[in-house]
Amino acid sequence: MPQLSGAPLARFLTSGAENYDGLRLVRLPFVPELRMHLADDAIVLQARLEIEADTTFYPFWTNAWAGGQALARYVLDHPELVTGRRVLDVACGGGVVAIAAARAGAAEVTANDIDPYACAATAMNADVNAVTLRLVEGDLLGGDGGDAEVVLVGDAFYDSNLATRMASFLRRVTDRGATVLVGDPGRGHVPEHWLRVLRSYRITGLGAAEDSGITEVSVLGSAR
Repeated sequence: MPQLSGAPLARFLTSGAENYDGLRLVRLPFVPELRMHLADDAIVLQARLEIEADTTFYPFWTNAWAGGQALARYVLDHPELVTGRRVLDVACGGGVVAIAAARAGAAEVTANDIDPYACAATAMNADVNAVTLRLVEGDLLGGDGGDAEVVLVGDAFYDSNLATRMASFLRRVTDRGATVLVGDPGRGHVPEHWLRVLRSYRITGLGAAEDSGITEVSVLGSAR
């Protein structure tokens, strides 16, 4: 697990993962090939983490969101999209999409998130799935994805301000010739008439409790 400045998650996980209000290792319903540490009770876990960190935040990595699961499923079913390529998973959360890319044969996978807790959780999830990821903490949306040949975004268009920044970032990624793949359950913030729908999945009760009403999730991309 990486040493992340100011993040007591490693200590918290080793002491609390087995507790009823901590994390539980589960197989994902839509991607049963992968196992993830997810919250038994996300509200209680959030409260514990906020006490640990002495700040208020939402730990998105404690759930496996519908868009991320759908994108992970698509990558595993179409390994040719990432095999032998350098891959970047932006706003990785708990790392499900990055882990799927590594499993599908990517040459190198970088998992990125602004939340150091997410990076630590991703490292833990990568370990249990026996894959190696490069972890980068911080905001990368001002750039163009560096040397990544494929950029993956699982369920990050949930807020209008973030969506605007993410769309600008992804346009710079495609302008330099890289492929973009996005998992989205129709939250209404993905720019229209740019990324095309590659696959839509009918779902029931997939992802976090907040997403219980979602019945369809799509994978969009610039892939030819």
